[in-house]
Amino acid sequence: MRVSLSAVLLVCLSIASARLAAETKVTRDIEFARMGEKVLKLDLHVPAGEVRTPLVVYVHGGAWKSGLKDDMPLEKLVERGYAIASVDYRVSLVAPFPAQIHDIKAAIRFLRAKGRELGVDSSRIVMAGSSAGGHLAALTGVSNGVKELEGTVGTNLTESSAVQGIISLYGASNLETILSQSTPKGVEFRRPAMELLLGGPVGEKAALAKLAGPVNHVDANDPPLLLIHGDADPQMPYAQSEELKRLYEKTKLRVQLETIRDGKHGGDEFYDDKRTDLMAAFLKSLTATPAAASSNPKPEAPAPKSKP
Repeated sequence: MRVSLSAVLLVCLSIASARLAAETKVTRDIEFARMGEKVLKLDLHVPAGEVRTPLVVYVHGGAWKSGLKDDMPLEKLVERGYAIASVDYRVSLVAPFPAQIHDIKAAIRFLRAKGRELGVDSSRIVMAGSSAGGHLAALTGVSNGVKELEGTVGTNLTESSAVQGIISLYGASNLETILSQSTPKGVEFRRPAMELLLGGPVGEKAALAKLAGPVNHVDANDPPLLLIHGDADPQMPYAQSEELKRLYEKTKLRVQLETIRDGKHGGDEFYDDKRTDLMAAFLKSLTATPAAASSNPKPEAPAPKSKP
């Protein structure tokens, strides 16, 4: 029986991919901070062989109220040589905003302090997240030095929480406009999730909604940004990524928006080989510039941004 060359190649690639996945070292439940009885943990996925920089910090979705660090869909990036730390944070059912950002920044500071001990290079860190996690990743990335968002979680408070890049997959960027951009079905889903996050109706929590909006923190010092969003997303309007992209362009910052035509809210196409190649190219490009922060030597503290 004749077998096509393409079929043989496909089998070989599948075997190689499975071998890489099997050799990936995953260290689960690394404690990075405590808040009372709440223990915050991360899972560290380290690829076999040479580990590339930057280190990716992944933030899970779940409408801010649910989700687990175990849900880490970027395995293909690990196969391409990038270590990924998938982090815990207090969801809105446990604590309202800005607890989530405080926890994520604590994880960044921990990784800066312990990177060498953990076997990863934390001199460059890139935020990545999906859905609500995309919003939190973007907000973490553009709010370096904002006192209200830095928090005092963890024991590595002298380390920098600055990051060198952001990947937001179908995330929010402006909590003040998201409901007006949503379909009636989208509002039905998004409004209660936002009320849980903010601790009350958006109209009554206007200052907090503004503080939670990445668009309100963008300035010329912010890191490069890659946005991936479906233009038919019924839950997180595509216009959210367009807003952030326009503001980045206006500020003359590097930004790219990858539009998935007729794309909904998540799905395999966001994490397929094409988009993984795009993310890997973005990560590779960031190694061409000096790292803005590292665990050794320790960077100077950033100048505080003004409160929006």
